[in-house]
Amino acid sequence: MIVSKTPLRASLFGGGTDFKKYFENRKFGSVISTTLDMYVYIIVSKRFDDKIRITYNGNEIVDSVDEIKHNIIREALKLTKIEKGIEIVYLASLPMTNLGIGLASSSALTVGILNALHTYKNEKVTKEQLAKEACEIEINRIGQQIGIQDQYAVSYGGFNCFYFKKDKVEIKKLKFSEKLKNKLMLFYTGDTRDSKEIFKEQNQKTENNKEIFDKILDIEQEALKYLEEENYEKIGYLLDEAWKIKKQFAKKVSNEKIDKMYETALQNGALGGKILGAGGGGILLLYVPEKNQEKVKEALKEYKQIEFKTEDNGSQIVYQD
Repeated sequence: MIVSKTPLRASLFGGGTDFKKYFENRKFGSVISTTLDMYVYIIVSKRFDDKIRITYNGNEIVDSVDEIKHNIIREALKLTKIEKGIEIVYLASLPMTNLGIGLASSSALTVGILNALHTYKNEKVTKEQLAKEACEIEINRIGQQIGIQDQYAVSYGGFNCFYFKKDKVEIKKLKFSEKLKNKLMLFYTGDTRDSKEIFKEQNQKTENNKEIFDKILDIEQEALKYLEEENYEKIGYLLDEAWKIKKQFAKKVSNEKIDKMYETALQNGALGGKILGAGGGGILLLYVPEKNQEKVKEALKEYKQIEFKTEDNGSQIVYQD
């Protein structure tokens, strides 16, 4: 039996510049993100017969890989060349649905199952290989119109600045201090969203509106400077500036409910924030000075606050027998 544990992530700055249509036509794209103490777990074990059984929020028992309905698990089995006699169980810290909440659960699943399957075959893989193979599955095989930040974030883990270049990805480790962590709050909007339509429109706009993404990259690089200087108050204002630009990515990045929720937070002392992931729902991240947090919490009391810690480790094997 093999058990892999892969963290979810929160992307702070630079989202959109990790799309190949952007960074392959620029010097680089760059994203700042951190992994969280919320996880996707994959359990893999050998079956007594040649069937394949997969358990998630559904249950599949099939005779061949091609019959598997779960596209990520199907393609991971194909990539690792496992054809029969295996059981796979997918568990997560947060409820599993077909719709996302902006914490890269799909990429965590992809990286986590690849890690477990390679280990099942006694194959050693690097974090870079896991990230690359996850991109191959999600973008090339399944055809999702997404960037490549999530696969690297959950594979490597920690608080990082990623530089996406045409022929490589460079990683700069950052310090996530308690001073910064204590100023961030997460609230669940109550809505999940299907990111496909949002990312499709964003991807289409990338070629014609590169100046929007240039601004996002400029803000990300400015945020990097302030993070390294531990000038955290500036981070709140930059989040606000970047969120206003992000809403230009696609029509459904925000909506009336999200706008009201965000404005309420600002009126009660938040300096800035953003919807994590594609937008349209999921989790709202806010930068709130500690003296204003109780006021913001009370103003947003109808929304669930999500307590969190940061996670330094990326995808790892936590049990092997």
